[in-house]
Amino acid sequence: MLALSPLNAIVDVEVAARAGWTPLDLAAAYLRGGARFLQLRAKQASGAEFLALASHVVELGRASDATVVVNDRADIAQMAGAGGVHVGQDDLSPADVRRIVGEQAIVGLSTHSTDQLEVAVRQPVTYVAIGPVFGSVTKATGYDAVGLDMVRAAAERARLAGLPLVAIGGITLGTARSVLEAGAASVAIIGDLVATGDPESRVRAFLDRMGGTGPLR
Repeated sequence: MLALSPLNAIVDVEVAARAGWTPLDLAAAYLRGGARFLQLRAKQASGAEFLALASHVVELGRASDATVVVNDRADIAQMAGAGGVHVGQDDLSPADVRRIVGEQAIVGLSTHSTDQLEVAVRQPVTYVAIGPVFGSVTKATGYDAVGLDMVRAAAERARLAGLPLVAIGGITLGTARSVLEAGAASVAIIGDLVATGDPESRVRAFLDRMGGTGPLR
C-alpha cells in the first residue's frame, strides 16, 4: 500500500488567483512549508497553459523531493513528468488513464458514495478519495457532505482492498486530525491553506497538527 503524506496540498489555479497568488508561487510556498504531496488543478486553463504550469510545478516538486499529481489530465501528467494523475467520476477511467501514464504512476480516483467507492476499489488505482467530508466552498461537487462516519466506512473498505484513502471537502486545521483519526491516510486541502494569507505557515501548522510530512513511497 502506498504510504501517503497526511497533507495533500491542492494548488487550484482559480483559488490561488482569488487569494492573490500565482499558482507557481503558491506551490513554492506549500513546498517551503513542508508539503510533499501536491495536486495541481487548472480547470479553466488551455492545454498549453496547463502543460507549462505542470512542468514548472513538477520541477519545483523534484527539488523538494515532493510528489506532484495532476488533476483530470493524464496526458498533461505524462508530458510534464508528474508522479501521477487524479481523476473524477466524469473523467477517463483509471484503466484508460493507465494506458497513458503507465503502471508505475500514481492514479487516484474521487468517490462520493458507497456505490462509487465499491466500484473504485476494483479499479487499477493507487488510492481512492472520498468527499466532500464537511462540504466544500471551493468546489461545487453536486454531492452532500458525507461526514466522518462515511470516512470511517470508506477507510475500512479501502484498507481491505489494500488502498489508502484521501479525504477532501471542507476540512480545516481544526478538523483535519479528526479526519485522520477516522481512518483517512491523507487530507486534501484547498481553501484553508490560503485562508490566512500565509500558506507556508499554514502548511506547517497542518503538518504539526497531524504529525509530520510522511513522504510518499
